[in-house]
Amino acid sequence: MTSPAAAIEFDDLTLGYDRHPAVHHLGGRIARGVPTAIVGPNGAGKSTLLKGIAGLLTPLSGAIRVGGRGRRGIAYLPQISEIDRGFPVSVFDFVAMGLWGRIGAFGGIGRAERGEIAAAIAAVGLAGFEARPIGTLSGGQMQRTQFARLILQNAETLLLDEPFNAVDQPTTADLLDLVDRWRDEGRTVVAVLHDLDLVRRRFPQTMLLARELVAAGPTAEVVGEANLAAAQRMIEAFDNHAHVCARPMA
Repeated sequence: MTSPAAAIEFDDLTLGYDRHPAVHHLGGRIARGVPTAIVGPNGAGKSTLLKGIAGLLTPLSGAIRVGGRGRRGIAYLPQISEIDRGFPVSVFDFVAMGLWGRIGAFGGIGRAERGEIAAAIAAVGLAGFEARPIGTLSGGQMQRTQFARLILQNAETLLLDEPFNAVDQPTTADLLDLVDRWRDEGRTVVAVLHDLDLVRRRFPQTMLLARELVAAGPTAEVVGEANLAAAQRMIEAFDNHAHVCARPMA
């Protein structure tokens, strides 16, 4: 049986901030159409890796290769804490931003587009919330709003950074149904997650990071006590002030 094609490939990738590495010499691939979790201790570089894939962070060395439409085919969901909810924007207008890739920031929204926006809002259970300012939403409602925007982006690859943190169980269940739908449509979902039970139940592939790759592959093999303990030891031993290390010699 042939393995799925790669949606994303990492070639000796190092990412960091102010020349300090956060992800070291990462190699490997994420298979197309297979839900993949990224897990690891706090400070392991998980969110940094998503930002690198999304093109929000330039590699210090190495490369990220994205298949299909490249980064134009990527949609990125940041952590709720990164959203400025004090900005005066309604649920409808926030979700409508998902159309920017198609109509541009100043493109007109006609009847067809308004129908798409309304359908996306209804799909996440927020029909009737269109005029509500996002600052008045609960954490779960805000995350539903973010997922509605993702629906409109119609992306090949969806990057989700801690999508279920501080979200109630009914919201988590509804959003996981959307993840399943995207999987059935052949899309690639990559999610940073902390709930290992959820990872084991719903994500068949996992990458375990601790600034470096600890293990990658089938979740049942990756998320074991020995690997998790190794990841924790690696994080505790990591020098946060280390400079960018040299590329290994072939």
